[in-house]
Amino acid sequence: MAKKQFKAESKRLLDLMVNSIYTHKEIFLREIISNASDACDKLSYKALTDDSVGMTRKDFHIDLSVSPDERTITVRDNGIGMDKEDLENNLGVIASSGSFKFKQEVGDDAKNTDVIGQFGVGFYSAFMVADKITVTTKKFGSDTAYQWQSSGVDGYTITECDKDSVGTDIVMHLKPDTDDENYGEYLQEWKLQDLIRRYSDYIRFPIRMEVTKSRKKEGSPDDKPEYESYREVETLNSMVPIWQRRKSSVKKEEYDKFYRDKFSDYTDPQSVIAVSAEGTVTYKALLFIPGATPFDFYSKDYEKGLQLYSNGVLIMDKCADLVPEYYRFIRGVVDSPDLSLNISRELLQHDRQLKVIAANIEKKIKAELVKMMKDDRPGYETFWKNFGRQLKYGVVGEYGAHKDALQDLLLFYSSTEKKLVSLDEYVSRMKEDQKTIYYAAGENVSVIDKLPQIEGLKDDGVEILYFTEEVDEFAAQIMHSYKDKEFRSALDGKSEEKSDEQKDADKPADESKAVFDFVKEALGDGVKEVKASDKLKSHPVCLSAGEGLSFEMEKYLNAVQPEHPVKADRILELNTAHPAFAALSKAVADDTATAKKYATLLYDQALLIAGLPLDDPSGYTDLVCELLMK
Repeated sequence: MAKKQFKAESKRLLDLMVNSIYTHKEIFLREIISNASDACDKLSYKALTDDSVGMTRKDFHIDLSVSPDERTITVRDNGIGMDKEDLENNLGVIASSGSFKFKQEVGDDAKNTDVIGQFGVGFYSAFMVADKITVTTKKFGSDTAYQWQSSGVDGYTITECDKDSVGTDIVMHLKPDTDDENYGEYLQEWKLQDLIRRYSDYIRFPIRMEVTKSRKKEGSPDDKPEYESYREVETLNSMVPIWQRRKSSVKKEEYDKFYRDKFSDYTDPQSVIAVSAEGTVTYKALLFIPGATPFDFYSKDYEKGLQLYSNGVLIMDKCADLVPEYYRFIRGVVDSPDLSLNISRELLQHDRQLKVIAANIEKKIKAELVKMMKDDRPGYETFWKNFGRQLKYGVVGEYGAHKDALQDLLLFYSSTEKKLVSLDEYVSRMKEDQKTIYYAAGENVSVIDKLPQIEGLKDDGVEILYFTEEVDEFAAQIMHSYKDKEFRSALDGKSEEKSDEQKDADKPADESKAVFDFVKEALGDGVKEVKASDKLKSHPVCLSAGEGLSFEMEKYLNAVQPEHPVKADRILELNTAHPAFAALSKAVADDTATAKKYATLLYDQALLIAGLPLDDPSGYTDLVCELLMK
């Protein structure tokens, strides 16, 4: 029996494929199972027009068996089979795909099949784990069976053999184990079951294997039961993906169970988005908004992405390109027959289809969130608690490229409503003459609510948004405005809500200016400016940062990059109507030494109110005690 040689270019391709193309050896079973599925699909298609086939789709199956002693894995199908010419063309020439040719031949009718193969190289992935492969096959309509056998690049043989039934048996003899590779793990039942469920769970034909199970021995007492092992043929794959079913026919409990099992989450998803699209790219998707924040969600270890399938075969476990970064919380699956796969079915040759799918998925997610905000506000606020910060990061990311897509989804705590509100809701309540959207940033709602700088605006009935996360002010700066209303900090700069008469009344008299000059000289470079406040009412003093960097931004930036400290401007604002200012003015006129102590005390109080560190905490307490004892 003469051994035939692969063509020279096929030898190089085989060597490349075994050593380079596939990044995970375990996908060999996916490829062999996919080929078996294609064979079943071809004969099933033929049965539609040829009564002599005598089979319907439900009669096809794929059988998997393992022999640990012989170190073999066998995959058997009752599909179309191959004759000698097919073996020569499909297995003798690497990168010649019979499935691809079949799809070309049936043309538009291919939409009614689930044929997977495209390149004719998946079969050879088995050589990553096997040192010999034997294929025994009989083609439908042929009286002769053939056996193809190869140990890799040294060539192959084709001989006639006996086989009673139509179909193909593939026997893979596994390589010996080494210090670096444990090929024997693929001989274990649990490993094969795991690989089928992971990569081939949605193959449309049943994948069957005899497995070992345990049961209580008959007659065994309940208080001390005895168990025995037995063997039983079990279907390992679920076959019909839940995303292929109409959403109206799937119960919530089914979606919840699928989500928990598929993504190893203990909580049910908050929302389910089912997508079925036909057109430029045909695909189905099942997307989930998780019901809780993953523990590592805001860490660098978290990996975003959707599971990507082609005709029910897993291609990528986490395809990051399918969801934008700001929707990285989305989990789910996408299944499309239109993907341009690369030779190993692990990456994409072209990203056009992927971009079309990703753009549509982004729209679906946005629509679901908008609907939730409108129709289920408590539910949306739960979502916001879990993932709202990610949307804010999305506004800031890529220099604000996505701010228009995300700004309507943002929520902030309102000083007047005492709850979370959207920007649209805020603007809808603005006074007719209000020109800006006011916000105040701080550690939490309670701290912000007590800030003296916002007392005046609150008394005037102006709504203020409370920014409690470090990203909030950055998002406001990136957005700049919403519906032509600019964002403005209520803590920095002047309020625009006062009338011209009020502003004129707030201008300091000449004697007040002398006090400001004295305090500025006493504090030196500690402050940029000392001025009368147009915000304070019952409090004597506060700090503002003016334009640009705020105090909250300063705290955040110094926390994340302590090696490059930054400092916002310190503008000391004094309430000229407060008794403390009267005491300061009197001391400036009568006792400059005491006046300097007053100035220091007021500045330190302003720092504390702003949540900024004191230069000399113990000096501050000594100064308070000294003034108390006067």
